[in-house]
Amino acid sequence: MKFSVALTITVVTFFGIAIDGNHCKVVQFIFGDSLSDVGNNIYLSKSLAQANLPWYGIDFGNGLPNGRFCNGRTVADIIGDRMGLPRPPAFLDPSLTEDIILENGLNYASGGGGILNETGGYFIQRFSLYKQIELFQGTQELIRSKIGKEAADKFFKGARYVMALGSNDFINNYLMPVYRDSWRYNDQTFVDYLMETLKAQLKILHSLGARQLMVFGLGPMGCIPLQRVLSTSGDCQERTNKLALSFNKAASNLLNDLSNNLPNASYKFGDAYDVVNDVITNPSKYGFNNSDSPCCSFGRIRPALTCVPASSLCQDRSKYVFWDEYHPSDSANEIIANEIIKKLGFQRVDRNDHAPSPAPAFAPSSKD
Repeated sequence: MKFSVALTITVVTFFGIAIDGNHCKVVQFIFGDSLSDVGNNIYLSKSLAQANLPWYGIDFGNGLPNGRFCNGRTVADIIGDRMGLPRPPAFLDPSLTEDIILENGLNYASGGGGILNETGGYFIQRFSLYKQIELFQGTQELIRSKIGKEAADKFFKGARYVMALGSNDFINNYLMPVYRDSWRYNDQTFVDYLMETLKAQLKILHSLGARQLMVFGLGPMGCIPLQRVLSTSGDCQERTNKLALSFNKAASNLLNDLSNNLPNASYKFGDAYDVVNDVITNPSKYGFNNSDSPCCSFGRIRPALTCVPASSLCQDRSKYVFWDEYHPSDSANEIIANEIIKKLGFQRVDRNDHAPSPAPAFAPSSKD
């Protein structure tokens, strides 16, 4: 759970193919944390990282909580929409069937999850990336039993995978003294540890058929409201931002190396750090009037950590960069998504003229 503003690394299987007779449909499989969770944690009854109360989801669909840690869409939602891809349901959705997976893909993202198994332990229940990959393996077995090995192999090799994880490994692990990683490593060796672990995880995904993969980079984590309010000055925490930059550089190099050395691999790194940093530094340039505090807050009590029914909402949600103490607003997510699309040159997958889903029309706040 965190902002990782630009995005943590969520492995979103951005393009997969669903098989219906002789028809192959592009779908997504998403791996990530709270920046991409669409409801998995709602079904983890003991999890302390949940977005199942108002005012989460207020600008999405019917305005009720849907598991997204945002007032509206995630970055993965927006990119998928622009590419003409269906939005994959949460892995733990009780209505899930093999046909739904073939038609829409799956989302394994879990609030509080990280690259490391130990990350986010105090949330009690969450899916780490290793666990998400294990669940993906189970999904493959289901699809093989449904359509056969040959068709299943084609289905998964034709998919595009996007990954968004990493910020929790810093904010809810390394930077907290209650975790042993905080004293076992220094800044550089911890990033090295993350890259070693991530490399092994991406190789497993490749062995499972992941050929087209995008990894989201981290944003200026030191500028999320939680980090600001915990500082003595209220300014961004520069050490945290430097860790994000170190992570991005190392992850970009790792993706290039794997793409060059794994058979038929096309692995891309989606970096939006600079644009998010500019949005935070010059909010009015992008149509915002607040980039340092959350839209949903509990009055003067900071940090409130989560948005709850008793919280107060800002007057205009479209003018705030951050929705809560950790996560960007729908409006900020749209800027992040557009930057990644521009940098990586994404084209629509369906090749038709369907228009992407519009940004939500923000209603006036129900709170003063």
